[in-house]
Amino acid sequence: MKVVAINGSPHKEGNTWHSLQVVGKRLQAQGIDFEVLHIGHKDIHGCIGCGKCREKQDERCSIKTDVVNETIPVLKDADGILLASPVYYSGIAGTMKSYLDRLFYVSTSNGNFFRHKVGAAVVSARRTGGSYTLDGLYHYLAYAEMQVATSNYWNVIHGRTPGEILLDAEGVSTLEVLGDNMAWQLKMREATKGLLPEPTKVQKVVTHFVREDLKR
Repeated sequence: MKVVAINGSPHKEGNTWHSLQVVGKRLQAQGIDFEVLHIGHKDIHGCIGCGKCREKQDERCSIKTDVVNETIPVLKDADGILLASPVYYSGIAGTMKSYLDRLFYVSTSNGNFFRHKVGAAVVSARRTGGSYTLDGLYHYLAYAEMQVATSNYWNVIHGRTPGEILLDAEGVSTLEVLGDNMAWQLKMREATKGLLPEPTKVQKVVTHFVREDLKR
């Protein structure tokens, strides 16, 4: 089994990376492979809403000038996905947001290949805005029908200079519990393959709030 983490920080080995290492070490201790994709320093375009990924059904984004398409097969093959972002203005870092918008839209438009994988998210912050950012990351996992791993508190860890988060004892403990819970869910998922049928995939019903009888 393997978990692939997405580092949405522009800093390769900043506090977001250190937070991923805390979770990753717990996963590896349980015999689960762990890999980090660093995308936060890349030039990644936002989704342009062209709908080509849905139209072509080729599991690719129409924008081919960045790393989104080359990372899709790696994440599709993973058993678990771990999202990580620093806090920018109480929200997800811009590059990470652009990346996730396109990644998850390609997935949900092409049979939802992240469905029932184990997902989790972690946030590193200097001071505040962590819970808002974490909530934003969870939106992707929930919409994709992923099995969300949790901890005994919000997965937010605090620090300013690289590595300083390791002094946040409660934050470290929270991420360690997350790693253990994620490993447990991955093992349960693996153990029940072929024994417990997955829920049947339901065609999504799409509506909007404009009613024909109210049109003028």
